[in-house]
Amino acid sequence: MKRERLASRFGFLMLAAGCAVGLGNVWRFPFVVGQNGGAAFVLVYFAFLALFGFPVLLAELSVGRGGKAGIAGAFLALGGKWWGRIGLAVFAGNILLMVYYTDVAGWLVKFAEAYAVSGAPPAIGALVADKPVCLTYMLVAVGIATAVCAVGVQRGVERVAKWMMVSLLALMGVLVVMALTLEGAAKGLEFYLKPDWRPLIEHPGRVVFDAMGQAFFTLSIGVGAMTIFGSYIDRQESLVKESAWIIAIDTFVAFTVGLVIFPACATFDVDVASGSRLLFAALPKVFEAMSGGRVWGCVFFVFLSLAALTTVIAVFECIIGGLIDMTRRSRPFVSLAVGLAVAALSLPCVFIDKALDFEDFIFSKFWLPIGGLAITTFVSYRIGWGWDAFREEASAGRGIALPAWTRPIFRYIVPAMIVIVIITGLA
Repeated sequence: MKRERLASRFGFLMLAAGCAVGLGNVWRFPFVVGQNGGAAFVLVYFAFLALFGFPVLLAELSVGRGGKAGIAGAFLALGGKWWGRIGLAVFAGNILLMVYYTDVAGWLVKFAEAYAVSGAPPAIGALVADKPVCLTYMLVAVGIATAVCAVGVQRGVERVAKWMMVSLLALMGVLVVMALTLEGAAKGLEFYLKPDWRPLIEHPGRVVFDAMGQAFFTLSIGVGAMTIFGSYIDRQESLVKESAWIIAIDTFVAFTVGLVIFPACATFDVDVASGSRLLFAALPKVFEAMSGGRVWGCVFFVFLSLAALTTVIAVFECIIGGLIDMTRRSRPFVSLAVGLAVAALSLPCVFIDKALDFEDFIFSKFWLPIGGLAITTFVSYRIGWGWDAFREEASAGRGIALPAWTRPIFRYIVPAMIVIVIITGLA
């Protein structure tokens, strides 16, 4: 069976960035910033992106390109059977992510539809309590991702990702301009951009822990989701350069969403520490106060839906592409099987209160860091792929080469800090 490839570098960047850009940026980033004191947390988060996010992202892409397979297949090809089993465990994290991510993506689709039909969204509490509606829209999210992936890498996944990402980036710029003209914009920006170090001093473990989890979550790293996209590209471009571009796009979107959310919260007196429903409580009030708010609300939630669905599609492709590598079954068959499995496994998040928050905690605070630890160990030590082979693959192509002096970062600093964060989470 001939292995599929991406058609262009632009398609790769949009697809990889689309995997990273999603609920981690538009849903999770604002509320974890709000819960951890604002600007000081953002600075800690940026530090973790550079220190942890970049190395793990680079490692995942390099493993995929070097092994020409998803995370499980690449670990097996480059490291042997023992590493292949570890790769399977890391790979399973993608399924855990989808069993609650599709539920929240469904909320966004419902909000977009509500703006289009009635001009106003439902109260988020009422929506979450309406289990049949949540089930319906979770199945919509699963169905869209299944259909796109079944079409193929170039004709389906790459084409849709490019259109979604370009549209989202254009719209976000317009929304920032509108948010900055709100009455409480200055107060919101002060919270978001002027560091208050008290939360970090008073609760250092929680702030560091949440920043670390967010760095992993927002880039979709630690479960090998990026590995499959590395396997779809050639060696013309340095993966050091490509990783930097992906992080830049992801960070731009997350930061931009904050420029919309926090001025809105300050203007309409929305509690920035209100947790996972912040996005659904703050933005509808913005659109209520705007001229043409119904139209803007509809368009905004359509594109937030697209941002979430881009990640759903990308992670589905990671699961589907990885299973095709392992089973050699046809793409339509594997796509349908994955869609049905994710839909079934997502039912607890729909019907059991607090299941979503619990799975988010397990995934972002434990599964992602443990997966990141396995991946950095694999590329840094001879018991895995090894530093020399990894560095050669990461540096191959036009652009920046991986400096030799970064080896201690991969071998010691990243793993040590991940272990500390995992222990802190357990405590």
